[in-house]
Amino acid sequence: MSVWLVTGASRGLGVEIARAAVAGGEKVAVAARRPDSVPEDIRESEEVLTVGLDVTDTDQIYRAVEEVVGKFGRIDVLVNNAGRGLLGALEEISDAEARSLFDVNVFGLINTTRAVLPHMRTAGGGKLVHIGSRSGFEGEPGVSMYSASKAAVAGVSEALAAELEPFGIQSMVVEPGVFRTDFLDASSVQLPERRIPDYDGTPAHVTLDWAGEANHTQLGDPVKGAAFIYQVTSGETLPLHLPVGADAFERREVMTARIAREIAPLHAASAATAYVDAERADS
Repeated sequence: MSVWLVTGASRGLGVEIARAAVAGGEKVAVAARRPDSVPEDIRESEEVLTVGLDVTDTDQIYRAVEEVVGKFGRIDVLVNNAGRGLLGALEEISDAEARSLFDVNVFGLINTTRAVLPHMRTAGGGKLVHIGSRSGFEGEPGVSMYSASKAAVAGVSEALAAELEPFGIQSMVVEPGVFRTDFLDASSVQLPERRIPDYDGTPAHVTLDWAGEANHTQLGDPVKGAAFIYQVTSGETLPLHLPVGADAFERREVMTARIAREIAPLHAASAATAYVDAERADS
């Protein structure tokens, strides 16, 4: 039996990951900005502790972590799921809107991880599961800032995997494709206050139109996706990246092939940018 802390656990993948963990016999702390928004079937479970947590409030993060450790004695798995979206062309997005997104998706994740790590180091192990996105691997039009925030999550997770290996702590970034959750609802995704008509009909605004049409019709099943994430997390060794969903795998393959194709002709010229050893040059 492990102790899990799942942030952003009132709905979507967060609540389904919490349900999967409870069904697997784990003790689970579910964290949400509004604890009363966590579904009753989760809140009423004897194996669940519900805590209030706004990941943009550092003091609240540390209080929530101490509450979980005080209740269960430790935290074995941290699932950094809290996050939100921001759609629009980069030119339309204000500095305040971009910074607000990063406060949740990046700095909230960093600060929550920072609060949990001393407990994991003391225990001699643990697992960090960061919910990134398919868009963190492939920047997509209309979601530039969201893609940037999730690319940051991937970079942090990869670095943590190396930094924390001496302590027996593993780190994995989960990169879901599109799942049928509330993510595209107005309560989860923000649109910029300014809309530039010149972008109408271009890829950035096509994404905006798609988001309205795709809401609650996405192909990904969050229950199955969460069960898969739980299954992998419960294994002995975490992969560095975990794409979830057929679209996540397909887009990764497309982008990997494109990168390989485009850089192959440039390899020799790129390598030639190094200093030339003086002795070899003389000979």
